[in-house]
Amino acid sequence: MTDGLLGAGEVRRLAEAVQLRPTKLLGQNFVVDANTVRRIVRAAGVQPDDVVLEVGPGLGSLTLGLLPLAVAVTAVEIDQRLAAHLPDTISARRPELAGRLTVVTADAARLDQLPGPPPTRLVANLPYNVAVPVLLHALATWPSLRGGLVMVQAEVGERLVAGPGSRIYGAPSVKLAWWASARHAGAVPRSVFWPVPNVDSSLVTFERRPLPSPASRGAVFAVVDAAFAQRRKSLRAALTPWAGSRQAAESALRRAGVDPAARGEQLTVEQFAAIAAVASTS
Repeated sequence: MTDGLLGAGEVRRLAEAVQLRPTKLLGQNFVVDANTVRRIVRAAGVQPDDVVLEVGPGLGSLTLGLLPLAVAVTAVEIDQRLAAHLPDTISARRPELAGRLTVVTADAARLDQLPGPPPTRLVANLPYNVAVPVLLHALATWPSLRGGLVMVQAEVGERLVAGPGSRIYGAPSVKLAWWASARHAGAVPRSVFWPVPNVDSSLVTFERRPLPSPASRGAVFAVVDAAFAQRRKSLRAALTPWAGSRQAAESALRRAGVDPAARGEQLTVEQFAAIAAVASTS
């Protein structure tokens, strides 16, 4: 029995069947290479007891790769035509697995409820303009998520996994580090997509970790946003609007054990949490 994965010709035929013209607005670039799908699924680390939350299943290329490995897949698709057609594609190509699939038509960046058991692993092919919000929203909304994989524009992937001291380390890097440890899991060439995008993509895997501080996420992220809003400035200057005054910013930094002359790109997520924690007690 074949694994039923889609090739380039089959992806185009499915698109014609639903009268789909891929749009840049929704970031619709579909994987047309079965070997790339197999590679993504392996990197995602899906286990037999996992309930996979798949964001952006599109025409079903990755869904067909995930269903044999997981106990269930909940696919969230914003395009109504694609969402309506996905169960038919699975039933036609892997009928024995159709019962494992649930399709939800929704915007994943705003979704806060899912049918069935809570998801344990996220796998997603995300357009660059929504990649970070969707990933952070999922981690905040579903504590049951143990980890997963996102395929994103290469530049976004580099920012997500960057560490302190890197020139591309920024708010997305810190905010993902609040929830999880992340690493680069490989590059994906633009040639495996239809339509072919103007950029290459990368795979980022992540595993949830204990929160680095009892400080609230909102308080920590407020410090992060303030620090990187003016990333060329010292923290003393950058955090002045957040703290209310330059003196208050310097006081909070010193009490947290952070050099006021440092810049945000030098701090770990734990240091940002320490700043938020001392501010909440002042």
